[in-house]
Amino acid sequence: MLVALDIDGTILGIDGAIPDATFEQVRRLQAAGHEVMLATGRSWADTRPIAERLGLDSRFHVSANGAMTLERDAVAQGGYATRWIETFDPTEVLVSLRGALENAMFAVEDPHGVFKYSGHFPDGSFEARGQEVPFEQLLNAEATRLVVISPDHSIEEFTAVIERLGLHEVSYSVGWTAWLDIAPDGVNKGTALERVRRELGIPMERVVVAGDGRNDIEMLQWAANGGTAIAMGDAPQEVIDAGNVLAPDFAHDGLGVALSKLS
Repeated sequence: MLVALDIDGTILGIDGAIPDATFEQVRRLQAAGHEVMLATGRSWADTRPIAERLGLDSRFHVSANGAMTLERDAVAQGGYATRWIETFDPTEVLVSLRGALENAMFAVEDPHGVFKYSGHFPDGSFEARGQEVPFEQLLNAEATRLVVISPDHSIEEFTAVIERLGLHEVSYSVGWTAWLDIAPDGVNKGTALERVRRELGIPMERVVVAGDGRNDIEMLQWAANGGTAIAMGDAPQEVIDAGNVLAPDFAHDGLGVALSKLS
């Protein structure tokens, strides 16, 4: 069985804690021989510590919302090396968004997991190596991910601006706050996991995913087509609608409860 789990809001609470029930079920599934992996919007530098806390030894992990897939490699630093990577030039999107979102902050992640950012992001937003640069230095880059934060806008206002701009040749998702994740066109957690599934030779009916954010929608829709797609109970309605299993909310051990029903 392939079990792919989102991190923030699914495994990890806003205080950085992982519920005991999640630890217990991840250990149980791994001990039974299942492939338990992470599928997250985080950079690999911010994903690896969570994999280590959980004691995961899976062959693959997906980071950067599907733009980067890491494979276990005994000789690589940290035990994993990049297997597949997708990039794009963020210039056109950056210029459009800067013109539409006054006081917005921008960050570009490169294929090495290094961020260059313009503006003052909330403390801890990027624990990976990062460098503050003038906005112009974000242009013409090779990016796996573009992050935009606009503190002056509500989610509804932010989403309306994004839809009005009609972003082309990229994939994007709006987070819980006015936080926008932009990935290469057609790239998301679901596309990356399909590649992993085929590589591992696991049938679709033996796929399980769990998530709570808008960047999990494609992953949930993909898994729901023959597999198990677990949406957290406190997820936005459009995320819940994308799944086929509804877990309790995070505060009530939602992931642990849902995983306990797997065999």
